Amino acid sequence: MSSKASRQRGLRAFQAEIGIPFQDPALLDEALTHSSFANESSDAPVRDNQRLEYLGDAILDFLVGDWLYATYPEAQEGELTSLRALIVRTESLAALGRRLGIGRHLRMGRGEAGTGGPERDANLCAAVEALIGAIYLDRGLEVTRAFVCAYLEERAAQSDLGGDAKDAKSYLQEHVQSTLRETPQYQIVSEEGPDHAKTFTAVVIVNQEVWGQGVGNSKQTAQQAAARAALARLGL
Repeated sequence: MSSKASRQRGLRAFQAEIGIPFQDPALLDEALTHSSFANESSDAPVRDNQRLEYLGDAILDFLVGDWLYATYPEAQEGELTSLRALIVRTESLAALGRRLGIGRHLRMGRGEAGTGGPERDANLCAAVEALIGAIYLDRGLEVTRAFVCAYLEERAAQSDLGGDAKDAKSYLQEHVQSTLRETPQYQIVSEEGPDHAKTFTAVVIVNQEVWGQGVGNSKQTAQQAAARAALARLGL
């Protein structure tokens, strides 16, 4: 079987795996083509996935923001921003890419493929974003929304705003201690509302500077929200 036929068979299998048949399989092929493969293709021009990655990144930000806004009506702006940053960060999207088996279908140059490229976080993240861009162009916004929301609902089943925040303080502490040899300090700066429905505002302080602020219905959730805000500020 020729390499072209083998590639087409692999793309058909991938479409079946994700449950989205493409009207234009060339878009899927492009989404799963790393720039190193395009650079090494001398016979004919090959489009890599960088443009689709750009488009998919923008669409993903919008869909995640829309889903979070509807799913967590009581969450504050800072909490939503921090959670979105956690959801779309490279490690999270790379984990989705592994679950989808994208690495098996990525076309890469020999050098990139030979040094672990199909399992590298940055490559998997880029491929997921490119895939989202390709789905949008081929099948429209609602099919794309369904694909993204299935991922989000799976994440929500594993954790919620508080659940994702559970790791935020530990993650921030590990980062600050390893880079600055400091320990983040938390302060409750305000309490509002009646005793049975209080709202707390917390800040996290590193080197006498406020790195993040968060709001929650308990001191602990407010501190976790502040940690998430600090992580978002750091791009983590």
